This record gives sequence, C-alpha cells and structure tokens, in this order.
Amino acid sequence: MASPVITAASALLCPHGGMVSILAKGGATASGVPVALATDVFTISGCPFQIPVGVGTVPHPCVTVHWIDLGQGASAAGVAVLTAESIGFCLAADGVPQGRVIVAATQVVVTA
Repeated sequence: MASPVITAASALLCPHGGMVSILAKGGATASGVPVALATDVFTISGCPFQIPVGVGTVPHPCVTVHWIDLGQGASAAGVAVLTAESIGFCLAADGVPQGRVIVAATQVVVTA
C-alpha cells in the first residue's frame, strides 16, 4: 500500500523528542518541497537523552538517523525515496542505536 513521501518539511523526531533536520540534496519535489532520499543528511538537535552512570548521568544524545528499511521501493534518480513507512534508527555520536525515528507529520499529496 502506498505511503506518504517524507519531504524536507516533514516533522521527524528521535524517541526522546529531539528534532530531525533533513538536508535534502536531490532534485525531486513533492508539493514544491524537496523529497527526502536515503542518501540525504539527517541531523538531530535537542535530544535530552542521558545514560545513568553510577550516581550521575552522562549525556548521550541522538545526533543522526540511519535508515535500514527504505519502504516501498520508489526512487528518484536511482536513489530510494523515504516514506512514512521507512524505518530509521537514531544514533548517538558513537554510533549506538537509541531507538526508531518517529515520523510525526508528512505531506499527504504524494505517495510511494
């Protein structure tokens, strides 16, 4: 079944509430906004996650997204287009997965 395409204007979050920014590099658009591709850059800011250590904590925020399931197989210029059904994991700076990215809102006009 078709799923809404993620664009640079979509709202994505880490599981701790950090905001995902999409630097879309491709030329494809949906409703005039760049479509998110698997090769784009996804950075996370504002993640408050901390690891308990002894009696204190150590900051361990999510900083990027790694996509592992790209969805329905649609592509733009030979690169996978991301949809609301795509699965990505938020990673800390040391590469440790910290949970799935949350696709909070997408455009609804274009599906793949």
